[in-house]
Amino acid sequence: MKKLYIGLGLACLSFAACKKLDQKPESTATKSAVFGTENGLKLYTNSFYGMDFLPKNSTSQDAMSDYLAVKAVPDFIRAGGFAANNSSGWTWRDLRNINYFIENCNDPAVPVAVRNNYLGIARYFRAYFYMEKVKRFGDVPWIGKPLDIDDPALNAGRDKRELVMDSVLADINFACANISSTNDPSRTTITKWVAYAYKSRLCLFEGTFRKYHTDLNLSGTANKWLDDAASAANEIITKGGYALNTAGGPGLSYRQVFTSNTPVANEVLQSAVADLNLGVLNEANWWWTSGTYGAKASFTRTFINTYLKLDGTPFTNDPAYRTMLFKDEVKNRDLRLKQTIRLGDYKRISSGQQVPAPPVFSYTFTGYQPIKWTLDDTYYDAGALNTNAVSLFRYAEVLLNYAEAKAELGTFTDADWVLTIGALRARAGITGGLTAKPTVADTYLVANYFPGISDASLLEIRRERGIELSLEGLRFSDLLRWKRGPLMEQEWNGFYVPALITPMDLNEDGILDVAFYQGTRPTPAVAGVTYIDVSANSGTAVNSQLLKNGSSGELTWMREIPRKWNERNYYYPIPLADLQRNPNLKQNKGWE
Repeated sequence: MKKLYIGLGLACLSFAACKKLDQKPESTATKSAVFGTENGLKLYTNSFYGMDFLPKNSTSQDAMSDYLAVKAVPDFIRAGGFAANNSSGWTWRDLRNINYFIENCNDPAVPVAVRNNYLGIARYFRAYFYMEKVKRFGDVPWIGKPLDIDDPALNAGRDKRELVMDSVLADINFACANISSTNDPSRTTITKWVAYAYKSRLCLFEGTFRKYHTDLNLSGTANKWLDDAASAANEIITKGGYALNTAGGPGLSYRQVFTSNTPVANEVLQSAVADLNLGVLNEANWWWTSGTYGAKASFTRTFINTYLKLDGTPFTNDPAYRTMLFKDEVKNRDLRLKQTIRLGDYKRISSGQQVPAPPVFSYTFTGYQPIKWTLDDTYYDAGALNTNAVSLFRYAEVLLNYAEAKAELGTFTDADWVLTIGALRARAGITGGLTAKPTVADTYLVANYFPGISDASLLEIRRERGIELSLEGLRFSDLLRWKRGPLMEQEWNGFYVPALITPMDLNEDGILDVAFYQGTRPTPAVAGVTYIDVSANSGTAVNSQLLKNGSSGELTWMREIPRKWNERNYYYPIPLADLQRNPNLKQNKGWE
């Protein structure tokens, strides 16, 4: 069975197949045995799926983002916490494997169309490899052939972003034009539509990066990339046959995409699947529900406030939103909220019984505890046991890429709104504002997220992208391309606490859940209540969990550790060891 996460090592290509015992064994396969048959080409390209730069079956990729409070401030944004000797990612081994295939896939024994199909797959992976390098480091060397150990190119400097990205675009265009498969029922391999989806993603990244990073002096070329992003997405929209999953209705259909063992084929273009028989499982429950193993990642209140009310109006239009209790603020909201965090009627299965499951403060700092990727049965909590498929490309992202590219180009219409944002919000149970793009900018989004944006449609598209794609590993890239890195400094805030020593029923099941105190733990304790000390100091240690106004207000987490975003943080530094081996690379600005 084809699996995204299973890569065939090159050993299977460099050693001959098993021979009969009376035959003399051969130590290596000939080049023609690999490149002279379609099966050989297929085996070789299967090796690409396990490469290190690709996302695997992990659901924890958004730990580096503005909307999650985590148990430790990442070194990258901690004042004085990161330098070139901490950096990583300057690895090129996988590229040589791809380039070797591209250089040698020319045997006339294989029909041209067949060769081009596998070359398209190889060039897809090369485009992916280089896009990840450019996102991380900016300018990088373009290497279009396998290099020998004495090749002078190994000590060359970096090529300009324009050259590298033009080469990336050529690769992904070739992939889109030549990959022959349009439907993999397992949703685990690269098809033509996956290539188009990736093209829409990378072109949107590059177009917006060039537009907002004016220091590159490339803003004049941004629209060409945005045009390509919109066109690639439109190919899938008009010809791919995909749709948003609506099975189960608005209250279930969104989360089903992330908890299903089998990829939801109408919406998911590509996925990393689990296989119980092979012991290939993911650890979503362990990571998201453990008080020790994962990052205890919790959504911030500033982000949760962006979820609309069911009538399509901003929640923050209500003047009482700042002091609204958790049990009340989660009502009558975009139904994706209840499919993304614990609230209200959320239940878990323990020993075969459904039990109410409010936020648990041994797992969350803010009260907004994620459930998007977790399975509801507590059986899966203790180890890498999860069987749900991890989507890598979804039709929802394609719609958002199309909408954003069109909005950035100034060509976004009411019909485009209905096709994209309207459809996503209808799936989420929102009833208002589905038929025409907005004309009034939401002041909350402007003030808290995008102070330089006045286009009401673009603001709503960015809102929608944050909500729809939360926890899917795309947020940090979005902040980079929008040049909104300073959002990484945003306060890690949680739900509103009106008073100390007042137990709160978070899910209105009649059972008190949590209370906050300072100093001495209240006695007698109320049975079943978790007591959280929000004193400025707890014994001899600084307490990281506080109330904003001292004895009341929003929960805050880790205010005592400054987070700082500098201009240099839009790129990682070249790792010091690699720079010492090749001084021609030169260090990224600000990291010298």
